[in-house]
Amino acid sequence: MVVDFLLFVVGLVLILVSGELFTNAVEAIGDKLNLSKNATGSILAAVGTALPETILPIIAVLFFSKATGEDIGIGAILGAPFMLSTLAFPLVGITVILAYLAKKRDLSLKIEEVGLRRDLIFFLFAYSIALFIVPFENHMLRVFTALFLLFLYVFYVFLTLKSESEDVEGVEKLYFAPKSKNPGLRIMIFQLIFALVLMIAGAHAFVEGLEKISIQFGLSPLLFSLLVAPIATELPEKVNSVLWVLRGKDALAVGNISGAMVFQSTIPVSFGIVFTHWDLDQLAMISGIFAIIASFLVLTFSYAGKKVLTFGITSGIVFYLIYLVLAIKNIKG
Repeated sequence: MVVDFLLFVVGLVLILVSGELFTNAVEAIGDKLNLSKNATGSILAAVGTALPETILPIIAVLFFSKATGEDIGIGAILGAPFMLSTLAFPLVGITVILAYLAKKRDLSLKIEEVGLRRDLIFFLFAYSIALFIVPFENHMLRVFTALFLLFLYVFYVFLTLKSESEDVEGVEKLYFAPKSKNPGLRIMIFQLIFALVLMIAGAHAFVEGLEKISIQFGLSPLLFSLLVAPIATELPEKVNSVLWVLRGKDALAVGNISGAMVFQSTIPVSFGIVFTHWDLDQLAMISGIFAIIASFLVLTFSYAGKKVLTFGITSGIVFYLIYLVLAIKNIKG
């Protein structure tokens, strides 16, 4: 039991460290290539911080026992959008409110509404397909649907890069070249690849520990991975977004989350619907529905003003708390 827990913790630490290295490299590359705030937040930073929870289901499905691996994979895939919409978004709102009460900033979220709305519309469309259409398709249709979702993400990237946006704010120094004011692209790419390799190793250890712990406690691997894995693997998004808000970089903070949601509803979902049974039980389906409702509320509040949006973006925490109660009842039952 102790060894399994240590394996779980070591895997988590490796995932978090690699996620920070990857995000740092991605932000540096975005600055090097003169990409906009919109592109850096919604694409580069979002993909970077979303990689841990993307690698996790792939490792679980490909390298672990079929039934348990698929359940862990599906749980991690569904858990990511759920946690982003009901926990990561609210954390941004709560951070703004607390900073306002501490007289550190005002209540307005200084974001790019067009970019946020585009992200949420793509997410709602893609994730609705995954939840309400895919479970009723045969395998061949699922393959075509997966390809469509991949194309959808490529189209989203094209629109994001094409859209107008402000320049990105000051970027942190590259970890692999802390003394250099202008590190080369090669060292940035090397840090990127190193982080990815570290992330894969961490994900393998994390899944192995998670699998054994869930079995020992008699918990459903799907439920355990849906609730535990995304909280752990999405720490980079949550931590980065909170830090960005405190530094006044609201557009990067929100774009990081909304962009990750588009990524999570297309890339990992495409893998899941092709390589797993994708037979969603009641709790799994509820998590998806809650993610859609919470995201739709943020989309709606984005038209109501920047101060109102701060409270609207926080409202998703209600769905997280409700789901937590349902999950605990399910475990006890």
